Amino acid sequence: MIVRQFISWIRTAPAGERAEATRSLARAWLISDLSEDDRAAAEGALLMLLDDTSPLVRQAMAEVFARSSEAPAGIVQALSLDQASVALPVLEHSPLLIDADLVDIIATGNCAMQCAVARRINLLPSVSAAIAEVGSAAAALELIENANAELAPFSWDRIVERHGHLAAIRESMLVLEDLPAATRVALVAKLSDTLARFVVARNWLSADRADRIASEARERSTVNIAARSRGDDMCGLVRHLRATGQLTAGLILRALLSGNLELFDAALAELAELPLARVSALLQDRGGVSLHARRAGLPPSTFAAFQMALEVCQETGFIDSIGGAARLRRRMVERVLTHCETDPQAAEPLLILLRRFATESAREEARMFCDELLADEMIAPIQHDLIAA
Repeated sequence: MIVRQFISWIRTAPAGERAEATRSLARAWLISDLSEDDRAAAEGALLMLLDDTSPLVRQAMAEVFARSSEAPAGIVQALSLDQASVALPVLEHSPLLIDADLVDIIATGNCAMQCAVARRINLLPSVSAAIAEVGSAAAALELIENANAELAPFSWDRIVERHGHLAAIRESMLVLEDLPAATRVALVAKLSDTLARFVVARNWLSADRADRIASEARERSTVNIAARSRGDDMCGLVRHLRATGQLTAGLILRALLSGNLELFDAALAELAELPLARVSALLQDRGGVSLHARRAGLPPSTFAAFQMALEVCQETGFIDSIGGAARLRRRMVERVLTHCETDPQAAEPLLILLRRFATESAREEARMFCDELLADEMIAPIQHDLIAA
């Protein structure tokens, strides 16, 4: 009887009053102890209200049913397909929507709807993959910042490929501690390319000069990222570098001259298509460098440089560390350069590269020295005040 009166009244009531009445009816359906007949009548009235001309009515229903697992599934499904102001709370919170529903919304909905889905708790990889593949940049940003979302490695890569040129996307991804190393390198490449195009468009540098600077910056960043990578993360990084044409002799030599033996071993193993453990074991024998370098397809003119660099690295007993394996080590570079300058088989491009490495390592060492001096000057007055006190 009450539901019949409600249906009769709602036909002529103002939109605001209809919305409040609908909110009350939806709450009653969820929490009141209704008889089966009353519950069926209430559900019928709610289904009728899905056709109400005012979105306020449907929005009120959506807000009540959004977080409930006891809401009528058919009504929730209809609300999720309504206009954005109605659908958003359901898309973001409803436990009744399955992955297939959410993937379809990502494909057909607008940016606001995609963002609502991206904010869901416990977002599964299939839905995350849909957002990465066809979602807007705003939805991708919501996905990145959703700590409860699960993303497969290929989804990270797809976001970088589609939206990596946007600063907000890069910044949000780079602060993630568990971001795969390969994805970090891809982000750095996007940033380098963006900056290179910018300076060329401004006529600040020629295209060739900008490309070379960008390439050097990518290599430095790659070694820096690799210094923080281990195990499967390192292997994934090396595979990415090979697939994108970045696993060059110059990068591998930079890694070795930075003391990053793990990146060096992984690179040779990847290029030579040999087990990593076997390559690492054979490289302990200094005579195995040329053999693996040849099998990896590296230029013969670089063999002597690799051999000398590995000898220096082993002589000094260097152990990889985040601080040490991320930059060129000046003593190693200078010894390799001196050796190659007297080697008749050393090609001129190799010598040019080593001289560039020597300059870079000297400048880096000078910067570190100056930073230490400034730090000492800041500490000295504090120590003097403590002693005086």
